Amino acid sequence: MPAWNNKRRSLYEPPPLSDQQIQELLQAAQAAYQHAYVPYSRFPVGAALLTYPDADGKRQVVQGCNVENASFGLAICAERVAITKAVSEGHQRFQAIAITAKHANPCYPCGTCLQFIREFGAEIEILFETHQREVVRHSIQDMLPYAFTSEDLPEHKQEKPQ
Repeated sequence: MPAWNNKRRSLYEPPPLSDQQIQELLQAAQAAYQHAYVPYSRFPVGAALLTYPDADGKRQVVQGCNVENASFGLAICAERVAITKAVSEGHQRFQAIAITAKHANPCYPCGTCLQFIREFGAEIEILFETHQREVVRHSIQDMLPYAFTSEDLPEHKQEKPQ
């Protein structure tokens, strides 16, 4: 079992997701893309993020959708919307994120979103669905094996003796 350096994480590992939980997350992601603001690409994407249980043992599903801007660089992906929304509501530990799109299945995250997801843990499971309704599951560690993490920052590195 990993030893976490980050104070906001613990060694608690929730049970694996059930088929019902997976389907509920995928449905929540599909519902989220209905709210996407995509006047330029017309490519709505939804994400549903499952939090770890809080102190009362309750989990939350936090949804997000992509939001575009006429200045294209200011657009924000559904995955980052869901995560920033969850963090703003006091959640920083996540078990899984489901990502769906109206016009592409599976809809894989961009590199920026992979890095953003990875910030919150290497074990986060990413769920997708194919056109044939088959579930595709990956860990963020599998999708971004060489992520830049807090351990790469100077204050986390040990000085080598001379």
